Amino acid sequence: MIHSLRVRLLLWLLVPLAAFVGISSYAAYLSAADTANRVQDRALQASADVIAGHIAWADGRITVQVPPSALSLFDSPYGDQVFYNVVDDRGRILAGNPRFEQPPMAGAASPVFYSSRFQSQPVRVVQATRTMFDSGEARKVTVTVGQTLIGNHELVRSLRMPALLREVVMLVLAVGLVMIGLTVELSPLLRVKDEVAGRDPMDLVPVSAVDLPQELRPIVEAINQCIQRLNEYVRQQKRFIADAAHQIRTPLAVLGAQLEFAARVDDEARLREILGSMETSTQAMTNLANKLLLLSQAEAARSAGAGAAQQGADLVPLVTAVLEDMVVLAQRKGIDLGAELAVDSARVSVNAWMMAAVVSNLVDNAIRYTPAQGQVTVALILEAGNAVLAVSDNGPGIPAEARPKIFDRFYRNALPNQEGSGLGLAIVKEIVLTAQGQVSLSPGIGGRGVTLTVRLPLAA
Repeated sequence: MIHSLRVRLLLWLLVPLAAFVGISSYAAYLSAADTANRVQDRALQASADVIAGHIAWADGRITVQVPPSALSLFDSPYGDQVFYNVVDDRGRILAGNPRFEQPPMAGAASPVFYSSRFQSQPVRVVQATRTMFDSGEARKVTVTVGQTLIGNHELVRSLRMPALLREVVMLVLAVGLVMIGLTVELSPLLRVKDEVAGRDPMDLVPVSAVDLPQELRPIVEAINQCIQRLNEYVRQQKRFIADAAHQIRTPLAVLGAQLEFAARVDDEARLREILGSMETSTQAMTNLANKLLLLSQAEAARSAGAGAAQQGADLVPLVTAVLEDMVVLAQRKGIDLGAELAVDSARVSVNAWMMAAVVSNLVDNAIRYTPAQGQVTVALILEAGNAVLAVSDNGPGIPAEARPKIFDRFYRNALPNQEGSGLGLAIVKEIVLTAQGQVSLSPGIGGRGVTLTVRLPLAA
């Protein structure tokens, strides 16, 4: 396969041009051959007319006196031979070469021109018939004149070669001009290539499309769209790093202060209390690091597109397993954790670990923000080709002004002493968007609390 754009474009032009030159050359040959035949036919007819003009009756017989002028018409520098004969209607040869016998063209108008062969040579022949009258008697006399085709072929060549030369020169000029034009017109694309190749890896400024041909602008626009996506990805990564650093700094500072304080405490009971607080701080920091890692993985999966979620998972056993893990947490607060699974299977195109993160974060949030003796219900149904997962509670709910922000990372609608990192719903949103799904907010059980509903398309 030819990979050079110049060569391929040149072939697109060269092939039809070469075909045109071939057809035009053949047409020029036919025209030159027709012209040469016409010229030769006129000389043959003139010679036949001169010979026919010297046929006469003498003493009751037909006689022929062929003048030299009849053959001088064929003087040629190419050494052509001329043959003729005159035959009456009784087959008697009156003059000329007796071996130059040509079949009479019966029923044809006089004169008749045609091509034949004589003495192994191609010849051009004219045959003319004249009727002679004498004393009421009518006789027909046929004059046949032929000439070899050496001069004819030379005339064809002399007429054809200039036209062929012009066409070949035109073809060469067209190829040369196309090559120059391609070099000039592709230079903006090469400049774009040099500009992109010579950039610093972190230089994500859009490529300029000024002075570019209209056909090349979509390429630059596609490059700029890619740069824009890279900018967005870099911006997300910078924000993630900044947020992570900010969130981890606080528990690290608390842990450092606790270590410093523990170093000055002599009371064993007080020291155990401080160590317990340090363990709590360490666990909180570990949970935060795990959620940051999970959020980063969810963002990476979303950037990678649908290819990151091809394995798929069945929501029914997954939801059951998550609820079994959450039962202990719900029992500590006396919360009634229930499930309403209306289907036997609901397979979606999301990896199991990602879907487990969605369910566990939704249930964890509901249990965390629902007061003791409350109620949390997880429902799963199929609706219009989607798996619909709803987690409802009867807690205090979310104020209207806070609802647009609940999916923002590190945003917490909680009391100061409530645990949490503010990452749970951000993780849910990233994973759901990765799977081309939707997440929405509505009132909870009995009009109280909140219901978070996730809609995911079923796997094919």
